Amino acid sequence: MQRIVILGGGTAGTIMANRLAHLHRPALRAGTMELTVVDRDDPHLYQPGLLFLPFGQYTPAELTKPRQRFLPPSARYVRSDIDRLDIAGKAVLLTDGRRLPYDVLVIATGTHVAPEETEGMLGPGWREKVFDFYTLEGAMALRDALAKFDGGRLVVSIAEMPIKCPVAPLEFAFLADAYFAERGIRDQVDIQFVTPLDGCFTKPVATKELKHLLDEKRINLVLEFNTARIDGAAGVIHSYDEREVPFDLLVSIPVHKGADFVGRTPGLGDELNFVLTDPKTLQSTAAPEIFVVGDATNVPASKAGSVAHFEAELLAPNVQRFLAGKPLQPDFDGHANCFIETGHAKALLIDFNYDVEPLPGHFPFALGPMSLLKESRLNHLGKLAFRWVYWNLLLPGREIPFVGAQMQMRGKRRPAAPRLPAGR
Repeated sequence: MQRIVILGGGTAGTIMANRLAHLHRPALRAGTMELTVVDRDDPHLYQPGLLFLPFGQYTPAELTKPRQRFLPPSARYVRSDIDRLDIAGKAVLLTDGRRLPYDVLVIATGTHVAPEETEGMLGPGWREKVFDFYTLEGAMALRDALAKFDGGRLVVSIAEMPIKCPVAPLEFAFLADAYFAERGIRDQVDIQFVTPLDGCFTKPVATKELKHLLDEKRINLVLEFNTARIDGAAGVIHSYDEREVPFDLLVSIPVHKGADFVGRTPGLGDELNFVLTDPKTLQSTAAPEIFVVGDATNVPASKAGSVAHFEAELLAPNVQRFLAGKPLQPDFDGHANCFIETGHAKALLIDFNYDVEPLPGHFPFALGPMSLLKESRLNHLGKLAFRWVYWNLLLPGREIPFVGAQMQMRGKRRPAAPRLPAGR
């Protein structure tokens, strides 16, 4: 019997389970293959909704559903924490003492926030004037704090990269601008966006457009700020180069780390517990029978739901090839596609990969209907519609119409090269 074990039943793990169950349906029915999914708890959280929850646009009940509802019936669900991997013995060791042998292992355990990694973040002021929105509990606490906030300095601060959904902190700043404007107190709120990057985004063309929006919305940008510690009692963030940013309300994006079992498995991950992964085949560098998908990887792609979907679409056939003894296809190109909410019922759309940065133009066809790197109400509606797409297309592993796993150049416009002075 061939045994496939998937660690993690979140976005990436659920998509992989459904795609593998579809590809191997005859073997699963015949009992010649076993598909197992391991996760520590039952609720499946729609993480993109956490951005909207602090502004009262979603309730917690709208963002969570039972995990098993979205796993294929042919998969065995094991609820347990993971202790470590026995890579040489091809087995997963669970914290309850069980041992799960595998022929193929798919790691889809994602990433989690680690506020304890930043000095003082969990100290005085935590969940009083220092908050996060990357957890359900944090987003709910921040919702209550925003409702009572009537003026002062609101700071949105990224502690360290990488983070999941890299544009979410910018979206939060844009939505906060609209939120306070709707409450009639925008002039009483100073919004600061603090980042360790040298721009508000990682790609030059998108950075220029997003910087324009920050300026337009009077959101001050603080660059290359590497957070050393947070003094919640005094309301100050301190950087390693001794700069300070005071705050009345801090919306922190804490350090992100991979699963703890990765750190307990020698040779599997990096210093932040992200699994060392081939960026094109999504095969672990630790062992050929281990594959990685979603936020758990260390590949230089965005940690976002769309990326997990595109990865899974290409990884499932590679797992099938591996089990059949065939060469893997290096097909994943780092494709990412996401809406950037900009407030006032508008949003941007970006589409890019390892080699091509977000460009202006149209999507998914040469004439649209959606615009790239340009605010529109249609993009905002697309952002809202994604929740339905997530539950009904993405998690079941179905194709998203007109959006392929590999990025297409149709509709995109490269910026014109600068003209050289005459005589050059």
